[in-house]
Amino acid sequence: MPTVKVINKGGNPLPEYATEFSAGLDVRAANDEPVVLAPLARAIVPTGLYLEIPRGYEVQVCPRSGLAAKKGVTVLNSPGTIDSDYRGEVCVILVNLSSEPFTVERGERIAQLILARYEQIQWEEVGELSSSDRGEGGFGSTGTK
Repeated sequence: MPTVKVINKGGNPLPEYATEFSAGLDVRAANDEPVVLAPLARAIVPTGLYLEIPRGYEVQVCPRSGLAAKKGVTVLNSPGTIDSDYRGEVCVILVNLSSEPFTVERGERIAQLILARYEQIQWEEVGELSSSDRGEGGFGSTGTK
């Protein structure tokens, strides 16, 4: 299990898994004052967390399904990526897609953090690509059933 070093300046408990098999850790808002998101408004919400992520990993910032389904509030750049060389505060870009204002209170669970391994790309420029059954078919080209 990889270790992620963390500094917690937010005053909230460290993010934790809700269940034994959860992929994401619930992260909490560390805003000093309530943040009111009007319909279609967005805000950068601090978490008070600073991470040192191992090389070869990223932390993804993903929406919480309950917040999205019940309140219409989601992570705008989903999933957001926190690179292993970033040392600033982890913040979450929230957007309110509902027709009602939503208030983000300090300590509220606002997103999930997921540790993911990645590979970097090495490009090889070629004159043509190998063929496939799908070919150049784009969105919807494989049908609906």
